[in-house]
Amino acid sequence: MSSDRPGDQEQAPADPTPDHLASDLAGVVGRLLRRLRSTSGESLLTPSQRSVLARLHDGGPSTTAELARAELVRPQSMRLTLGALEGQGLVARAPDPGDGRKSVVSVTAAGRTTLAEVRAAKRDWLADAIAGELDGAERRTVAEAVALLNRLVDT
Repeated sequence: MSSDRPGDQEQAPADPTPDHLASDLAGVVGRLLRRLRSTSGESLLTPSQRSVLARLHDGGPSTTAELARAELVRPQSMRLTLGALEGQGLVARAPDPGDGRKSVVSVTAAGRTTLAEVRAAKRDWLADAIAGELDGAERRTVAEAVALLNRLVDT
């Protein structure tokens, strides 16, 4: 569907250069990510807290140092993030079975529930936007684009 709203894109050139396409794609993906982050603002989690909670949920228990490396932050910053999550009951610490001087952080049941709610809010917003803005042919085009993006990401 086309409209005269600001930000709507014109028809793409027949054979865009890889550089032009990369720039356009990075821009729209960035805007999509910002929009998805804003849909779950009522969760009272910061973006970094959501990221750490998702990393722990998807990757399993981890130490503070491992999380700091994975999130590209200083260990002191990660301790603050984990402290906030722990204060909300979303993560818990336990002694590291391999090294009693360390602790391992894992997601609690409340953390899993909160993360599921955040992810559902994002998915619901996107599904509603797709249903409201795209016709069947456009949805098929987006499905094809998703398959191509998966291929790019997996290389």
